[in-house]
Amino acid sequence: MTITFLGTGTSQGVPVIACGCEVCTSPDTRDKRLRTSVLIEAEDKTIVIDSGPDFRYQMLRAGVKHLDAIVFTHEHKDHIAGMDDIRAFNYRQKGAVDVYADIRVQKALVREFPYIFDGTSYPGIPQVVVHPIDLRPFSIGSVNFTPIEVLHYKLPVLGFRINDFTYITDAKTVSAAEKEKIEGTRTLVINALQKQTHISHFTLDEAIAFAYDIGAEQTYLTHISHCLGKHEEISKELPPNIKLAYDGLKINI
Repeated sequence: MTITFLGTGTSQGVPVIACGCEVCTSPDTRDKRLRTSVLIEAEDKTIVIDSGPDFRYQMLRAGVKHLDAIVFTHEHKDHIAGMDDIRAFNYRQKGAVDVYADIRVQKALVREFPYIFDGTSYPGIPQVVVHPIDLRPFSIGSVNFTPIEVLHYKLPVLGFRINDFTYITDAKTVSAAEKEKIEGTRTLVINALQKQTHISHFTLDEAIAFAYDIGAEQTYLTHISHCLGKHEEISKELPPNIKLAYDGLKINI
């Protein structure tokens, strides 16, 4: 099974257009961070976790020709805003795309994309089949998901464990009970927004401490604000088994 980081960035922080900072103007392609998302490619299924505003370009850039499902972590715009662009896969595949979301995210999708769910039928409307999820494990083909609830300030957000791989974004706190679900993870992906304290995201130091607490063999940091700094510079500050993820990075699990 292959994991591709479609995006490792975030809308958080100073707007890119306004800041003109070194990260935004860096020639290093690893500093070109689209909104956070990953692609999961198994033998029988192709799945994306979250479809933010950059979804269309991410699919084109990664050369994704088939999409079976989207799994949502939470309802913030930087994680759901691109769902309309599944219509290209509907056309290509002659069928609906499965969507996996908890009840709160489902309500947000209906609110943001009412024309998909209001019963109107005309050519070109995105076609989805919604599958409710909660904290119980579920499967999409051969890919087995164990949901992990974290708190994004006070908002519950879902992370997911797949075999020995755990993917968590938008976390600030994780309960002891949910940490137990992560035990034994060999590869951990966790958010590290910036160095400064933030109300709803792990800082770099908090993400490193969490990684040490979990004890994963390899940790990748994602949901990175440009406020964190340039890839090359921050990488020098990290322990050997903790790395910054970057758009296009592929790992096998």
